[in-house]
Amino acid sequence: MTRPIVFIGDSITDAGRRDDPDHLGHGYVRLVSEALAARGDTRPIVNTGISGDRAADLRARWERDALAHDPELLSVYVGVNDTWRRYDSGDPTTADAFEQSYRSILRDAQDRLAPRMILIEPFVLPVTAEQDRWGVEDLDAKRAVVASLAEEFGAAFIPLQSLLLDAAAQHGSGRAGHAALADDGVHPTPIGSELIAGAWLAAEATL
Repeated sequence: MTRPIVFIGDSITDAGRRDDPDHLGHGYVRLVSEALAARGDTRPIVNTGISGDRAADLRARWERDALAHDPELLSVYVGVNDTWRRYDSGDPTTADAFEQSYRSILRDAQDRLAPRMILIEPFVLPVTAEQDRWGVEDLDAKRAVVASLAEEFGAAFIPLQSLLLDAAAQHGSGRAGHAALADDGVHPTPIGSELIAGAWLAAEATL
């Protein structure tokens, strides 16, 4: 039996997958699935993203929603909610706590199943004055964690922040360009999802 590709993360991965008969959602996971199918790749695609999740939430459901599927390729995309909850709920996650949860799940996967892995850097494209602070105050440190863990575990790394910032500049200056890719600064528009899917496919080709 062919081992699947498992995508796990927050709302950007979820993208309404629980209301989708195909269980893929309407975001980058669906676009990746369609692109792989078009090239004759028959690996099953499993999307276990859950809106609102932080790294600790992934850790809590890791056995059921990641390892139980025996992935050949495991794609992890988490982090922005670990920052966002600091600002909308007064519930921060330190970079150290984020790293502890993230390293734990990767080590568990590596030790038990040894899948190939892709780690996607969390991003914010500021569309409000408050979001201008998110990076330097919080998310930059978590992005550094993801990059470091990708190197530590031999995973492919997608530097999504710089990729999307560069692309946003082609759609307008400042907040207007950002909103073209993520209208609330966090959740991708169709254009944003296409860019994420393209970056994922390019990263998968390097494994």
